[in-house]
Amino acid sequence: MNYSKTEIWQESKDYLGLLFGLTLYAIGFTTFILPYQITTGGLSGVAAIIFYASGFPVQYTYFLVNAILLAVAIKVLGIKFCIKTIVGTIALTLEFGLFQELIADENGQLPKILGDQAFMACVLGACCEGIGLAIVFLSNGSTGGTDIIAAIINKYKNITLGRVLMFCDIAIVSSSYFVFHETQKVVFGFCVLIISMIMLDYYMNSVRQSVQFLIFSDKYEEIAEAICQQLDRGVTVLNGEGWYSKEERHVLVVLAKRREGIEIFRLIQRIDPKAFVSQSNVVGVYGEGFDKIKIK
Repeated sequence: MNYSKTEIWQESKDYLGLLFGLTLYAIGFTTFILPYQITTGGLSGVAAIIFYASGFPVQYTYFLVNAILLAVAIKVLGIKFCIKTIVGTIALTLEFGLFQELIADENGQLPKILGDQAFMACVLGACCEGIGLAIVFLSNGSTGGTDIIAAIINKYKNITLGRVLMFCDIAIVSSSYFVFHETQKVVFGFCVLIISMIMLDYYMNSVRQSVQFLIFSDKYEEIAEAICQQLDRGVTVLNGEGWYSKEERHVLVVLAKRREGIEIFRLIQRIDPKAFVSQSNVVGVYGEGFDKIKIK
C-alpha cells in the first residue's frame, strides 16, 4: 500500500503523540496512584489490585491480560483495529516497569512523594492519567484492556462503548474494597475516575475547539488574500444583499483553530478597521486542516 508524504507525516505524529500520552499516563500511575494504593479504572486498575493483594508486578499482569484480549480482538475485530493497541500495550508495559525502577527506594518500595497527602496524590495522578489518555485518543491510539472488551461487546450488542467502559470501571474500583476493606480507598478510586474523565474531556475539547468568522467588508478581497497567504486558512465568499441598503454584499466565511482567532482579528483591523465581524464557537470541524472524520 502506497502512502503520501502527508499520510506518513500524520502517522508519525500520531505515534509520537501516542508514546507521549502513554508516558504521561505511566508517570501519573506509578508516581501517584500505586504508592498510595489507590485503584484506577481499566486494566491498569485490575493490575494494581492484583499487585496490592499479591505483590505480582503490575506490568506483567497488564501485558498478559492484554495479550489474551488482543488475540481475541484480532480474530473478532481484525488486525487493523489492533495495530496501535499492540504498540500502546508494549510501550505502556515497558514504561510501567521503567518508572517503578526509577522511583523505587533502596528497599524496592515506591515512595510516597507527597507524604500523607493521599488525596493530593489522587488528584495529581488522575490529572496525569486524564491528559495522557486524551493525548492517546487524539493520536487515534488505545491503551487496550477494557477498550478491547468494550469494542467487542459493541460489535455484537447495541450498547455504547462509553457505557461498557463505565460499568467496567465501576466494577474494578468497587472490587478494591475486598482487598483493603476500607471505604476510603474505594472513594479515592472513584475520585480518580471522575477527575481523570473531566481532564480528558477538558483537554480534548480545548485542543479541538474551533471558531467561525463571518466578515463583512468592502475590502473583502484583501482580507481573504491575507488570511489565505499568511495564515494558510481557506476562505469562502458568500454573495448577499443588504436588506436596508439593497446593495450587494460579500461575506467571508472562515473556519479556524481558536488560537488563530487573534491573528485573524489583527489582519482585519490592519486592512479594514471598519469591518463588521461575527465570531462564534464551533463544536467540531472535520476535513483538511482540522480533525479527520472517523466513524467507529
